[in-house]
Amino acid sequence: MAPRPWSRQVVPTVTKRRDSKLWSETFDVGLGHMLSSKEIKRQEAIFELSQGEQDLIEDLKLAKKAYHDPMLKLCIMTEHELNQIFGTLDSLIPLHEDLLSRLRDVRNPDGSTDHMGHILVHWLPCLETYNSYCSNQVAAKALLDHKKQDHRVHDFLQRCLESPFSRKLDLWNFLDIPRSRLVKYPLLLREILKHTPNEHPDRQHLDEAINMIQSIVARINTQTGESECRYYKERLLYLESGQRDLLIESSRILICHGELKNNRGVKLHVFLFQDVLVITRAISHNEQLWYQLYRQPIPVRDLEWEDLQDGEMRVGGSIRGAFSNNERTKNFFRVMFRCGGQTQMHCFQASDTFNKQQWLNCIRQAKEAVGSAESEPPRSPQMDRERQHNDCSDTMEDSSSEYPQMELADIPVSPVRE
Repeated sequence: MAPRPWSRQVVPTVTKRRDSKLWSETFDVGLGHMLSSKEIKRQEAIFELSQGEQDLIEDLKLAKKAYHDPMLKLCIMTEHELNQIFGTLDSLIPLHEDLLSRLRDVRNPDGSTDHMGHILVHWLPCLETYNSYCSNQVAAKALLDHKKQDHRVHDFLQRCLESPFSRKLDLWNFLDIPRSRLVKYPLLLREILKHTPNEHPDRQHLDEAINMIQSIVARINTQTGESECRYYKERLLYLESGQRDLLIESSRILICHGELKNNRGVKLHVFLFQDVLVITRAISHNEQLWYQLYRQPIPVRDLEWEDLQDGEMRVGGSIRGAFSNNERTKNFFRVMFRCGGQTQMHCFQASDTFNKQQWLNCIRQAKEAVGSAESEPPRSPQMDRERQHNDCSDTMEDSSSEYPQMELADIPVSPVRE
């Protein structure tokens, strides 16, 4: 799963991660000559799971102690604003402390672990509580970005960023750590399973645990995607009633969105919902960010698109072949919509080649999905929900392996979610 074709500004510093710890280096054990290489790898994978829980707990506590509590005490933000930004983060800490405690309880004095699959099977269902936390992230990040315009908030967060405890991570990195951890569980469990012998009692439990976490991630992914879609639909501003479109109202999936420029250099914010492309301009209204419709919404089923070669588009609107290697003429693509005798056409410039390809991939897959839906017999709403659940079953998980630091709000469903 690819990243959302846009990302908000990030601090231009090098992120410092914790030094990795190995099982074989942590415990002074004399088992090396007694264990097979596969068993050593299994112990390393189990230890990585356990150590990751420890790191997560420390980071969540740090987020509360170093960010939430001081900003509340210093009245940098109101309690209501902080509750919106931090969501249910506090409730996640006991969950992971519980797993860490269980894993340590079954660890042998020499540091090795014989069986732990049963622990995962009993513990994983509690991750359903992540739904409320992840579903809140889009609104939380929007509010945090807005509050950063306040010089007191900006100065406080900048001082934290420059402090050693932050490891060059900003507040949002800390708030996104639970989501990053959630999508990593399938990878961690598969790694343990990979090094578990077929005859080992843990294999059955690990298989069950992997199926459980995949289902949990899929459900949270779907519900979070719907929450994100609702959030942005509620922030669309219509200049006239004719711009309102039933395809927008009925959309439950926001495939991708982000900032693009037209061939006149105007910055636009474009939303690709499952059935409609919406072109807007971001505006500030009542101290909040809103998206005012710039043109009439375009149904995906009628949308045509074209990849433009670098140099083909002259800034200002004219077309010419092999214009120049000027940066202003790079990374353009065109979308068109013909209705009756009129044609609506837009030329968009992405931030770079990768960004442009992501947009084109999103449009192509959206077109294919609409075409497939129209060619299939009618389905009940329940069948639609089940199909959406199945289609999204691996999206969050795949994003973790390739883009482990992307926010859920920045990771779209098939193929992108902001």
